[in-house]
Amino acid sequence: MKIMLIDDSKTMRNIQKSVLSQLGYTQIEEACDGQDALSKVGAFAPDLLLVDWNMPNMDGLTFVKRYRQTDRTTPIIMVTTESEKSRVIEAIKAGVNNYVVKPFTPDVLSQRISETVSKAA
Repeated sequence: MKIMLIDDSKTMRNIQKSVLSQLGYTQIEEACDGQDALSKVGAFAPDLLLVDWNMPNMDGLTFVKRYRQTDRTTPIIMVTTESEKSRVIEAIKAGVNNYVVKPFTPDVLSQRISETVSKAA
């Protein structure tokens, strides 16, 4: 399974990458913001996207809205510090399939990925 990590924090991408490799996922592409992700997503063709909300240039919500204009099926998990219910609802309306609040444990991330992928299959 190919996974794209979209987060402006290199540290956060490294944490996610570490968790993903422990789960056996090795095909991982990274992007530092929504704009960078849009430039890479076509060629990489991910099976799952993990997207941060707050990023420079293009935030995660804007990226999700743009991406959903051309791809309605690939699962997206929003991984963010935004935990207010209204924000969660806004993200889901934009096309996010699941939600993980930072900081998270490897178990939580693993569980969300499993849930999301099994629903999408």
